[in-house]
Amino acid sequence: MVKLTGLKKIKTAVFISGTGSNLKNLVKFSKIKNSPISIDLIFSNTSKAKGLKFSNQFNIKKYVSSFKNYKVAETKILNVLNKENIKFICLAGFMKILSKNFIKKFNGKIVNIHPSLLPKYKGLDTHVKAIQNKDKVAGCTVHFVTAKLDSGKIILQREVKILKKDNPISLAKKVLRQEHKLYPSAIKKIFN
Repeated sequence: MVKLTGLKKIKTAVFISGTGSNLKNLVKFSKIKNSPISIDLIFSNTSKAKGLKFSNQFNIKKYVSSFKNYKVAETKILNVLNKENIKFICLAGFMKILSKNFIKKFNGKIVNIHPSLLPKYKGLDTHVKAIQNKDKVAGCTVHFVTAKLDSGKIILQREVKILKKDNPISLAKKVLRQEHKLYPSAIKKIFN
């Protein structure tokens, strides 16, 4: 990763599929003076992603492309990323798996936030699995994206206690609050 020089911020795209709460948090983080990134593009695989509203709210370009044909979608996205001079990608609730070819083009420059303490519980339903296995702690992980699902080098993690009264919904809310703190910290760590 290239070290941050001076006050020049790294042009960043955030990929979403849903509500965009991590996106909103990253945008706020990007606006502070010592943030190493600027959010210059929001990408979604669906026009129904509620997080796309932040495009208008924060005056950030958005781009939507369905992943029905992966190859076509990724080619279009790569063209847009090139045109916008994007150097870094944050996946924030992006529910599609990027191809090896795509990842190779941004090797070491794509990060993801995952709602478990990796390597535990890769993929979906992480909170259900943590509760079913009677885990005492859950949490979230920011990691580099590789071709193997949720297996890239871990940048930072944050734990939350699982209480007896917790269910998957209450646990998801607690973990999400930690995600909002963890993602900016992980990005600072990458660029420092």
